Amino acid sequence: MDRREFLAATAVAAVSPRPHLNTLSQSAARQYIELRRYHLLPGTKQRAFDAFIGDAAIPAMNRAGVGRVGAFNVVYGENAPSLLLVLTHQTLDSVVSLRDRLASDAVYARAGAAILDAPMSDPAFVRVESTLLRAFDAMPTLEPSAGAGAATPRILELRTYESHSDRAALNKLKMFNAGEVPIFRRTGLTPVFFGETVVGAKMPSLTYMLTFSDMSARDAAWGKFGQDPAWKTLSADPQYRDNVSAISDIILEPTAYSQI
Repeated sequence: MDRREFLAATAVAAVSPRPHLNTLSQSAARQYIELRRYHLLPGTKQRAFDAFIGDAAIPAMNRAGVGRVGAFNVVYGENAPSLLLVLTHQTLDSVVSLRDRLASDAVYARAGAAILDAPMSDPAFVRVESTLLRAFDAMPTLEPSAGAGAATPRILELRTYESHSDRAALNKLKMFNAGEVPIFRRTGLTPVFFGETVVGAKMPSLTYMLTFSDMSARDAAWGKFGQDPAWKTLSADPQYRDNVSAISDIILEPTAYSQI
């Protein structure tokens, strides 16, 4: 290619749509789901932090444009004192700029002063870990559990699938999008969200949340899922072999102020 051909090709590339950018714009409706796990100090400190989240933090997040916020306690699984929050964002900018938006909220600063202004010698909590997910094509937005906002008893299950490589993780994602999500719904494994991990620990991985009325309903639904003919066909497809190397699973109960 001579210099004139090179310049002409460069000019065409500059004005032509880039395929990967087109793909991103077409899937822009997929939400970002942020998982925050606060590691807490037991006793009065834990109760004070719980009140801060319900009374000050979640209302401020809603004012800052964050969608529904879920708040959960662990009832089965890794269970040091902690609180799990699930935040929904429409854009990456919402994720990145949330702390600045909260910092400029005077109502939040006053209502949460006891926690926000805690000194290093007497901290309000230990640390917070955060994971960022992007919702699946097959379920692009979070769907709150039926009992959200009411006193309806329910439990939620949070499962993470780790893969040994990016290729395997993408293959498992493809499997969900190819038909696994409808099987979940049909067999009583009612999803709240499915998300691929964008940033966080234990990558490559995906995480999803399910909701049930109680543990008996949960066990019955998993039993039905395992016997479903469509699931047996999908799971036996050789193209989906060996795409999950580890699974972690915790059972949660919502706080009284959870919006999910």
